[in-house]
Amino acid sequence: MTTPADASLRPFRVDVPQHDLDDLHERLDRTRWPDELPGVGWEYGVPRDYLMELAGYWRHEYDWRAAEAKLNEWPQFVTTIDGADVHLAHVRSPEPDATPLLVTHGWPGSIVEFTRIAGPLTDPRAHGGDPSDAFHLVMPSIPGFGLSWPTRETGWEFRRVAAAFAELMRRLGYQRYGVQGGDWGSLISRELGRTRTDQVIGVHLNLLPRSAATEEPDAELLSSLSPAERERTLASWRRTRQWERDSGGYAAIQSTRPQTLAYGLTDSPVGQLAWIAEKFKEWTDSSARPEDAVDRDHLLTNVMLYWLTGTAGSSARIYYERAHSDYFDSPPEPSAAPTAVAVFPRDNFIPLRHIAEQTNNIVRWTEFDRGGHFAAMEAPELLVGDVRAFFRQLRAETSD
Repeated sequence: MTTPADASLRPFRVDVPQHDLDDLHERLDRTRWPDELPGVGWEYGVPRDYLMELAGYWRHEYDWRAAEAKLNEWPQFVTTIDGADVHLAHVRSPEPDATPLLVTHGWPGSIVEFTRIAGPLTDPRAHGGDPSDAFHLVMPSIPGFGLSWPTRETGWEFRRVAAAFAELMRRLGYQRYGVQGGDWGSLISRELGRTRTDQVIGVHLNLLPRSAATEEPDAELLSSLSPAERERTLASWRRTRQWERDSGGYAAIQSTRPQTLAYGLTDSPVGQLAWIAEKFKEWTDSSARPEDAVDRDHLLTNVMLYWLTGTAGSSARIYYERAHSDYFDSPPEPSAAPTAVAVFPRDNFIPLRHIAEQTNNIVRWTEFDRGGHFAAMEAPELLVGDVRAFFRQLRAETSD
């Protein structure tokens, strides 16, 4: 990777022009609503009555300026790496010996996901925790996502993002650090641990790619497992099959025709809202609606970062770039980095430890009884506790 002549970190504040908010309100007022079959609930997608109510709240009650002020409580910067602008929030702990931690979101997420974990991770003393568990947090927006704005060239798949984030940590002066992520953040974090063994001290994931059952387990495999692992393997296969049948359409579109999709989502705020809200319903520990699992205003702030930056299409391109990469059909390359996996039961897939250990150095595996894909929003105290425990374990092993 080449380093530009200007490798500076430029201070950044979120400051959306009022005319962009006025334009959003006008578009919401002019929404053209589709018809809907009676009694189908969420089976065909987001129910119209629910979306009309949520869009009405967005238009008349949601306060972007309050959300903007909340985001601006974090020190933020933009830097140019490998031809792309990279936005980040950098929250240093008051504890001088805190461990640097790079935390990466996924799709359709953003740094808004980390609103409820940033405080406890950076300042555990103020949140009833042990100050030795403190972290300096680096929370970047993936190139092409949200406040990093659209990328300007092809090729931004997760390996390239990982290389850019390694350069970001170098610019911040962090020689040794931990990484954490879910969704695309898990791929990026794992890649950093795999390729930067002299820098990354540990990898904490709340989703581990390619660790679920992707083929129906045969009798020989099942007979080699304990009864509990046998049932988990069958459940993993059932979940994978259900996802492929009912839930994978978004990924197929974004992996093949992200530009075509972008026209509708960039022009229609309700279209963008539906595209994201559906995932917050399907991938969370919710029942009737996404707000059963995540705060409604946080959900809308997350949607706003896609809408205001016009990054529906550019964020989808990471799917295309991975699907058309030369490594797409290859098995995952082994990683020797100490790795922790926090398993939340309502995530997209059910990971299996016996698969994970084939290509990962698993040193901690925690299965929780609640929570889903957006763990930092749904169960922040569980995620924070597991992150703290993992890096505490690593420190203890290093000191022995």
